[in-house]
This record gives sequence, structure tokens and C-alpha cells, in this order.
Amino acid sequence: MGQRGWLIDWVLTRLRGYPRPALEGMRLSPGAGADNGLMIQFFTWDSKHPSMSWWQHFESEVPRLAELGVTQVWLPPPNKAMKETGQGYDAYDLWDLGEFDQKGTVATRWGTAEELVHAIEVAKAHGIDVLIDAVMNHKIGADRTETFQAVPVDPQNRLRDLTPPREIEGWTLFDFPGRNGQYSTFRWTQEHFTGLDWDHKKQMKGIYRIVGGSHKGWSKFVDSELGNYDYLLGADIDHRHPDVRQDLFAWGEWVLKTTGGAGFRLDAIKHMDRYFLLDFLKHMRQVTGRGDLFAVAEYWSTNVKLIKPYIYAFQGLVTFFDVPLHDSFYRASKAGPRFDLRTIFSNTVVNFRPGDAITFVDNHEYQIGQSLESWVGPNFKLQAYALILLRGEGHPCVFYGDLYPNEECYDPRVASGLQLLMEARKKYAYGDRTDYFDSRNCIGLVRTGDGQHGGCAVLVSNANPGHGAQDAMHSVRMNVGANVGPSTFGPLFGTGSVDVSGDGWGTFTCSPGQVQVWVKRDPTS
Repeated sequence: MGQRGWLIDWVLTRLRGYPRPALEGMRLSPGAGADNGLMIQFFTWDSKHPSMSWWQHFESEVPRLAELGVTQVWLPPPNKAMKETGQGYDAYDLWDLGEFDQKGTVATRWGTAEELVHAIEVAKAHGIDVLIDAVMNHKIGADRTETFQAVPVDPQNRLRDLTPPREIEGWTLFDFPGRNGQYSTFRWTQEHFTGLDWDHKKQMKGIYRIVGGSHKGWSKFVDSELGNYDYLLGADIDHRHPDVRQDLFAWGEWVLKTTGGAGFRLDAIKHMDRYFLLDFLKHMRQVTGRGDLFAVAEYWSTNVKLIKPYIYAFQGLVTFFDVPLHDSFYRASKAGPRFDLRTIFSNTVVNFRPGDAITFVDNHEYQIGQSLESWVGPNFKLQAYALILLRGEGHPCVFYGDLYPNEECYDPRVASGLQLLMEARKKYAYGDRTDYFDSRNCIGLVRTGDGQHGGCAVLVSNANPGHGAQDAMHSVRMNVGANVGPSTFGPLFGTGSVDVSGDGWGTFTCSPGQVQVWVKRDPTS
């Protein structure tokens, strides 16, 4: 979006005061317990279960997830895709959750509507909220074509027209014959889109801006990458059209009520009119009566400066995945001991506004082979998870691919370690925090605990094991709190012990290139 639009938002934000951090006003778990909240992304890009639907698989894992401290689950898009195996990001019909015979199937890739609703009921009974992945930027897989005027634009600068307007034939008529008007009678035509990427008449690929009639061109209130990043893929939805707004608002209310979902993951917001998204979030809170409705937005950028205006613009109604932190983890895994761990949180959302940050290590978009590939290597994966799960800033999200066996990205060593770190978050990662970021290749932190939970001492190393002097154990003197008294701490990984003095000081150790978590031993054990 243009500089002027951000300037207006900035002035308005200053006049009404900076919004409170989003997480402070959002529900992070169904209950009011004192345990930490934790999110998991419960799918990979090519997720498939050999003997049951994905929704049934999720339901079967709910008890284990609850035991591990999970309070929120981000499920894949539940809507009917353009093809039977589509993940849902190729959105065809948002109102079909696996109930109607469309695109050659009743069930979606993930299962039937009935299975989804039942799985969410089970999750809620175990104290777990479910987030609906809302794919509202585009539609794909139209039922019919129509002809209309459009202008091909430069893919590298969508504000530059390549030719005068001409007639093209586009896949923009969505009739949804299998649903036959149930839940919504709205039918989509070219009037409801801003652009598309295929002229069926000339069999030519490109980016075409639809013109004529009531069309207003690209939205100005989107990201300014490539001149204007309104268009991403498929038939790009015009979120300024009143009929479009009405249908999407109605869908948002309906999908939460129908499924029992507790909030949204918003896909591809850098390509969507931000005023529509703001109105959508306000409307959802109003119609559901949920002033604490949870929402997290996917704005893909490793530059925190580009995310800051969005944080201000959305007035504390949505959190943001901390992509700059993921990028820091990725660079750390590539650089090894050349990376200075003291800078791991520099220029990240969690460092700028921890109350607006959803921290994560990897997700389906960063897997090896995907367009945004930036997979955090196994040499730093558990270190990264320790930093988001135990440090206490932001709201962490664990990735299914790192925890569960799968054919795409599974590492059994990472999975077993991650399970221990999740359990440590649930049991020990509470109270005040002190960082000991004094060494380039080994950093430490302490959580002092609270009245109901113990604390922990954490060390993270990226040194190379097996190279002379670096073979020596890291040692960091840290204070775990005077309330601990003389005590003994034991490690989460491996064996050993650390004696802590009456004033809370102890010298904690960690092997090079590893992570270690120290917790107070039960004197009776």
C-alpha cells in the first residue's frame, strides 16, 4: 500500500494511543488455568494418514496433545478445494466443508464436515481450541468462463500496463452446483474479482487486471511489493465489493458457529485490502460476542520494518507470525558457530512487540521443496524450539512435521527432544526471566517459576562439537532465584547435577552444539 495510507494510520494510532498488545486481549486456551498456552500447526504440506481421514487422525491425537500442553490447534483450510487432493489454499467453495459432491468428491482432502465438527468437539472437551484457516484472498477452479475487458500488467510491476484493454475469456463464474444455494446463494462473476492469471481465449498466462463496469482496479491498501501486491494467484477477490464483503462476513460467522472453531488463521494478508480485514475482525467479535477472539495473520516478510505498520493498523485485533525470527533461526542453522547467538532476537517481531508475536520455528511453507523453502536444520532445530517455548515472550507454535512421523521432514531426534521441551514448557517455564546473553556461541536464560510451577535454567549452544577447545562443556553461572534455596538441579537431556547455593547461584553446563534445560530435583526422589 502507499506511503500516504500508512502515514494516515500512523497519525490515527498516535492520536488514539498505541493499541494494547494483541495477545493481552485474546483467548489462548479454553480454560482459565495457570498453565502456559501453546499452539500447534497440525499438518504438513502433503499430510496424509494411511488408515483414517486427517480429521479423524487429529481427533485421535487430542488426548496426547492435551498432555503435552497444547491449548490451540491450527488445522488446514477446511473448505472444498479446486481438486480432490487440494490442500484448501486452492480455495473453490468456502461454504463446503466436505458435505457436497463438488470437484469430484464429497470429502475434502482432510475429511468430511461431520468428522471435522466431531473432532473439534473432542478437542474442546480436552481444553483445546481450534483455529480455522481462512483463505479469503482468491478463488480457484471456476465452473464456467465468461468474457470481459482486462489489461495485462507487468508481473514485476503491477502498476505498469503492457497493452490497452482487450477482451479476454476468464474462469470467473462460480456457480457451486453441488451445493445448490445451501448456506449461501451468492454466485461469483468477474464483477467480484480484481484480476486473474489466464486468458482462456488466447490460452495465454499472465497477470490481467479486470477493467470496465464498476471495477476500481487493484486495492491501494495492500503491500507495495511489485508495485502493488493485490494480485497473488487464481481469481483475485475484490474485498471492496459490497456483495463480496457481505458473503465473507456471513461465512466467517457461520464457519465458527458450525464447526465450533475459536478463531482464525488469516492467509496471505499482504495481498488483501487491509480495511476489509479490519472490518472482518471487528464484525467477527461483534456477532460472536467474543471480545477475546483469537486471530493470527500470515504476512510473509523477513523484514520487521514492513510488519510494523500492519501491527499499528490492526489495532490489537490480530497477532502476527514472527517470520523475521524464523529467518534468524534459519540463518543460525546455516551459519553454525559463525552466527552470534547474542543477536538471535534482533530485528524480530517478538523483540519489537512480544505481545503481538506468534513465534515458530518452521511450517508447511518453509519445508524443503516449497516456494518459500528456508528449513531450519537439525543442528539448530531444538535450540530454536527451546528459545520460543521456554523464554516466555510471544505465543509459540509447534509444527506437526517436527513432532510426528511423516514422509516430508521427520527427524526422530528432533521429535523426541521437542516433546521434552513441550513438557518443560507446561511444567517449568514460568515466572520472571533473566537472559544471560554474554557469549557468542552459548547463551542462557533463567525462569524463576511461580507459586504453582517450578522454574528452569536453559542453555543454548551453536558451537561445533569435536573441534579441539570447543569440545569443552559450556559453563554459565546463573541465578535461579533466592527463593530456591540450597538445592540440586538435574538436566532434561542426559545425566548430571548442579548444586545451587542458598542465594540461588549455580554454574550450569551444556555440550557444544546442544540445548540443555536444568530443573530443580524433587528432594524426595
